[in-house]
Amino acid sequence: MKINWSRAAYQADKMGTAYVIATLIGVTGSTPRNSGTKMVITEDGIFDTIGGGHLEHKVIKRANELLKKEKSCQEMEHFQLGIHLDQCCGGSANILFECFEETCANIMLFGAGHVGQALLPILASLPCKISWVDSRLDQFPEELSVFDNVEIIVNKNPLEAVASMPKNSYFIVMTHKHQMDFDICVEVLKRNDHQYLGLIGSKTKWRRFVRRFIKNGITEKQLKQMSCPIGFNASAGKLPAEIAVSIASEVISKYSEEKSENKKTRSEGVSRQIISELMK
Repeated sequence: MKINWSRAAYQADKMGTAYVIATLIGVTGSTPRNSGTKMVITEDGIFDTIGGGHLEHKVIKRANELLKKEKSCQEMEHFQLGIHLDQCCGGSANILFECFEETCANIMLFGAGHVGQALLPILASLPCKISWVDSRLDQFPEELSVFDNVEIIVNKNPLEAVASMPKNSYFIVMTHKHQMDFDICVEVLKRNDHQYLGLIGSKTKWRRFVRRFIKNGITEKQLKQMSCPIGFNASAGKLPAEIAVSIASEVISKYSEEKSENKKTRSEGVSRQIISELMK
């Protein structure tokens, strides 16, 4: 089924995907389509048409250039059909380009255990793209096809998946092995370009990990950017659903804070207190 420009824009907004709306404005003379005709261009697709031909080719090329800038903007360009665009219509048109930057968060969730399975549906309902990683294929539920923003990654060495994520990604670490959790966190911290790194675990686990992180050259500044125990009010509940809601709340708060560009300094929590004690 073909998707028209309005539906494409709606879906892009819902998923937080970057897109450009190109609109014919101020048409004069003979042109393939009337003033007000629109099309949508995303990184992965083209929806509707403003008439085809060389004009549309140029419009798509310019839209892709705007998408690469990764910033919202508006601009107008004048196109003379005929000699310049090799179209026999002979008219002219202004094209309004409205570029909307990507607003979704890129999330990598490590671990398909009970908490991961409770957390995934919540995250998948948000404007985000999720890479769900585990070494065990049989841990993933069968009904994942209902989520079009989730990619399953099965890797015997999950930490290898860290390199595939773009900068400013969100990493949630909750595998079935403490050593694997540790190795993944080190890999993320070495990249030093993440937006969020949350680690599931108790205060005792975090104390032990902090000592090991320090021995591996991780700085106090880097450790203070981690969240462990993960989630808002992390000790409030023990059930997978309770933990999942707590983690999702923390992630939502973080990306909302970034989107509003009104960052607030977080008070020192359990993680920072433990780090400060161990660094003395």
